[in-house]
Amino acid sequence: MQSASGDYRKYLDPSIISKLNSLELRARLVVEGFMVGLHKSPYHGFSVEFTEHRPYMQGDSIKDIDWKVYGKTEKFFIKQYEEETNLKSYILLDTSKSMGYSSEKNISKLEYAITLAAALSYLMNKQQDAVGLTLYSESIDKYFPPKANRAYLQEILKALTSISPANKTNTANSLNSIAEKIKRRGLVVIISDFFDDINSILKALKHFRYQRNEVIVFQILDPLERNFAFGSDAVFKDMESEDEMTTQPYQIQKAYRDAIENFLGKIKSECLNSKIDYNLIETSMPFDKALFGYIQKRSKLI
Repeated sequence: MQSASGDYRKYLDPSIISKLNSLELRARLVVEGFMVGLHKSPYHGFSVEFTEHRPYMQGDSIKDIDWKVYGKTEKFFIKQYEEETNLKSYILLDTSKSMGYSSEKNISKLEYAITLAAALSYLMNKQQDAVGLTLYSESIDKYFPPKANRAYLQEILKALTSISPANKTNTANSLNSIAEKIKRRGLVVIISDFFDDINSILKALKHFRYQRNEVIVFQILDPLERNFAFGSDAVFKDMESEDEMTTQPYQIQKAYRDAIENFLGKIKSECLNSKIDYNLIETSMPFDKALFGYIQKRSKLI
């Protein structure tokens, strides 16, 4: 695709890609822009059709080397068989009201999360992995078990297109309910701001690990939710309880920043201790950071 190869970075920019009405087109352009970027990056070992290849290892048969790939990369890759690559992936998306927040010039957390979920679904389907989707807030709102076919991808994209933020958050309860639905081990991808009781969330995340699933977490935040760089007097409204508070942000900025960094640090450290891949994503960030986090995880599982 000429435009993607000519200026691939723009398709990874949330403010640009969000202007497209078609979620399928957004997902495709994000993935294509990401793949072009991998070819241009120092990590181009991933840039070959990583969905179908793995690096050559000692003991592999020379006859299985893909020489066309070698001609492009000067690296040895083995063509994999379908049974080696197939994986069940479960995308879990928080659609609660707090995900609807956006600051000036940024898309909302939910808009970002929807595009990320769509791009991951598109990419997983391209890999011939079985992909499923769960939408949750106070409880499970929709559940699509993993399947690996093109028509099913359209169902997932349709469900993602119809989302609007609603209800309070009960992440821990929802995650525990989803964990009980997963009967075959796979890759669990959780996309949320995780604005809920932290200890309950961490316990729920570990539930997936107890069942020997691989887990990757994307914590989505608006930049202002980290730096609290608001102006003078402001009225803050809880998007779920609708409680309001008037304050001067600069007076509490340091205390807020300390509290949020402690909150984020605890989630990150507990995830790492439980061998859960943790990714903190701000809505101003290009999508390639999240997608690269995913393929790093995926490459370890094949």
